[in-house]
Amino acid sequence: MIKHKDHFHGSDLEKIEEIYGIKKEEIVSFSANVNPLGVSPLLRCALSEKIDAITTYPDREYTSLRKCIAAYCGTEYENVIVGNGSTELISLFIQIEHPKKALVIGPTYSEYEREIALGGGTTLYYPLKESDNFKLNVEDFLTHLNESIDLLVICNPNNPTSSSIRRGEMRHILDACKQHDIYVMVDETYVEFADDMEEISAVPLTNYYNNIVILRGTSKFFAAPGLRLGYAVTGNRDLIEAINTRKNPWTINSLAVVAGETMFRDREYIEQTKRLISSERARIFDLLKKNPDFKVYEPSGNFMLVRILKENVTSQDLFDRAIREKMMIRDCSTFPFLDNKYVRFCIMKREDNDRLLDCLMR
Repeated sequence: MIKHKDHFHGSDLEKIEEIYGIKKEEIVSFSANVNPLGVSPLLRCALSEKIDAITTYPDREYTSLRKCIAAYCGTEYENVIVGNGSTELISLFIQIEHPKKALVIGPTYSEYEREIALGGGTTLYYPLKESDNFKLNVEDFLTHLNESIDLLVICNPNNPTSSSIRRGEMRHILDACKQHDIYVMVDETYVEFADDMEEISAVPLTNYYNNIVILRGTSKFFAAPGLRLGYAVTGNRDLIEAINTRKNPWTINSLAVVAGETMFRDREYIEQTKRLISSERARIFDLLKKNPDFKVYEPSGNFMLVRILKENVTSQDLFDRAIREKMMIRDCSTFPFLDNKYVRFCIMKREDNDRLLDCLMR
């Protein structure tokens, strides 16, 4: 076994190639959480046919694109902000709100804490408990909110636990945050993969609450991380004006506009993705639930968190075993509140899923 201290992100295939001597093109990445169907045929065709779009600047207001996003999300286009990936919008939002103290529900995506630190703020974590199967205990959580907190960050469904918060619970959280003057940033990157998306997405709440901004992107569900197209939804028009004033013009290129105007209308691709993820997620969850070597937590996203119950097997062991068979999973030991007994992997096509299960359950 190769001994090293590297922990790999789903995009780190070049590092894998260097350390393990496996060509990155041969690796099936179960770590990136990207739609296994790849780019939709409709989008591929649209980009090819409209390549001349790059000869002109896009509309500075991105009105047509924002209307497409609004129709897709079920909101008004005036409530939509677009950016160069959701990462840019996270950065802009934190720059504007400039929180001195933020509360993050963890374990979760590390970018939130990084951006808060860059702005000079500090981050506290409210840990999801394994004893609760990493589901948020809302009643207990509310007792930890107070006036010293400026910002609450929630990833919903959460990465890496794949647990989710229902809209009714989110209302209770928003009400409490209103009392303490806390702004809430909700990252819904994975919500489109959820079977009960309509019960999870907080977009309708933006009609009633001005202390919430919802972030989404096209990297995961639409398999387009290189497109760098993200968007936010909020009913707070002052925040929208502040972000639009601060962000650079034309941060989204003309082809990304074409892509957005195509992908959000591609109902066949959207439904095909939902069917694939839903059926394979349920099948894999049932198989792992019956296996005495693992504990699997009920997933809402297109990935699942698994705890290794075998005493002599670690997350690094399973990572090494899988990568040698040209499959990359996520060793979760670097996430806050998780140790070297947790791995995460996403849902791929059935034949790839079967190959991974054979490897892990050996």
